Amino acid sequence: MSNSQGDLHLHYLKLALDEARKCTPTPTAFCVGCVLVTYWPNGSEGVVLSTGFSRELPGNTHAEANALTKARSLSREQLKELFPAIDANHTLDDLFAVTDVYTTMEPCSIRTSGLPPCSDAIIQAHLRKCYIGVGEPDDFVNCEGASKLKSAGIAVDWVSGLEEECLKVARTGWTLRNEN
Repeated sequence: MSNSQGDLHLHYLKLALDEARKCTPTPTAFCVGCVLVTYWPNGSEGVVLSTGFSRELPGNTHAEANALTKARSLSREQLKELFPAIDANHTLDDLFAVTDVYTTMEPCSIRTSGLPPCSDAIIQAHLRKCYIGVGEPDDFVNCEGASKLKSAGIAVDWVSGLEEECLKVARTGWTLRNEN
């Protein structure tokens, strides 16, 4: 990876960290942020398609699922504004095929709430690549999101340099729980 590519990945991961900081802290879940970056037309500069953070939408939702939900809610006019080269023949699925996901923590492979895991949502959307800030620690479950994505043919890249910050933001609000 060239230095400029590494800088670009850090830039998008920092945007995802900004999203994670918007989370309402809870001692029973992580604060995670996600950014979907689309490269349309192929090879063009990336455009932020949508963002998301944990618990942003109702129902104990996760960052990646929220970003996908918000992308799916974009109107045709909003898509045309983001991607002037898009025409009526192109669908959101076409955009997803050239979209990378940047997430501060490994997408979940199991949900204790019974909701679908984020790794499944990424696979179903057929996103191109997943850039991850830090692996999910075994605080709640044994996460296998990265291996699940790889098995489905989605490239996974662990971004170096922000692991400690991603984990610190993920555990925001946990000191109260640990002091009791």
